Amino acid sequence: MAGQAGLAVVAVGGNALIRDEQHRSIPDQYQTASETVGYIVDLIEAGWRVVLTHGSGPQMGFILRRSELALPEVIPVPMDYAGADLQGALGYMFVKALRNEFRRRGLAREAVAVVTLVEVDRDDAALRDPTKPIGSPMDEATAQKRATELGWQVRPDPGRGWRRVVPSPAPKAIVDLDVIAHLVGAGYVVVACGGGGIPVVRDPQRDLIGVEAVIDKDLASSLLARTLRADRFVVATGVERVALDYGKPTQRWVDRMTLAEAKRLYDTGQFDKGSMGPKIRALIEFLEGRGAEGIITDPAHLAPALAGAAGTRFVRA
Repeated sequence: MAGQAGLAVVAVGGNALIRDEQHRSIPDQYQTASETVGYIVDLIEAGWRVVLTHGSGPQMGFILRRSELALPEVIPVPMDYAGADLQGALGYMFVKALRNEFRRRGLAREAVAVVTLVEVDRDDAALRDPTKPIGSPMDEATAQKRATELGWQVRPDPGRGWRRVVPSPAPKAIVDLDVIAHLVGAGYVVVACGGGGIPVVRDPQRDLIGVEAVIDKDLASSLLARTLRADRFVVATGVERVALDYGKPTQRWVDRMTLAEAKRLYDTGQFDKGSMGPKIRALIEFLEGRGAEGIITDPAHLAPALAGAAGTRFVRA
């Protein structure tokens, strides 16, 4: 194994586990996770210490749909507990894949998943203005019935019907930071902040209270990377590099982007708010927090990107 190259926080999207509509089962997701883990272990063999984070958007939709279908029989699962369920399940998926890959390569390494709480501000305006669609589309009558019976907030989702909407507050602090840092220091490959972490607030007595909300996975991963003082923050997504004017005749791929350029392009709406936008914002926050370098690439190019030969690099200047 090569010498230590530094600490990398690698964020993998929940959508990345679902290859297509025909491969949504848990065995299918495990197969995809195993392929992604192979690229992660390439980094470890190159000397990087790795903290892996992951999304859970589609999986949260599945678990909430199951809860919805079971309403006549059992009480619904609160979102913070659903998030904990998913962190455990997807953490198990990644840890199992990592351990199997370590064994195949003869690496004396261990992986561990941390069910991570992420504190948000009780006064965050997002908690009063739910905008994040979640769960299955419904017709208006069903949506209004759910709103009355379960206290949901619902809105039209153009082209899809009606959806439940929940708040998406900004992450403020990683509650389990010391535990994660200790495990990283002890040599573990840590899976943390799954799905953006479980959103919690502090009550007046400073007790932790779960909230019905979701935290953007990339923003939580950026916060984790900053507070761990990671050398690299990597967002693994569906494209090898970032494109400007995506999908237009003037589309062009970008190899390198400064913090000032990223802020200007983000502020002028260059990046879609439903896809690349949050990733760019997460990298901006990482660099503004004195992070050394951020990268966007796809899983297959993780090792070349960290070696400077692929992906889009984000630097302070």
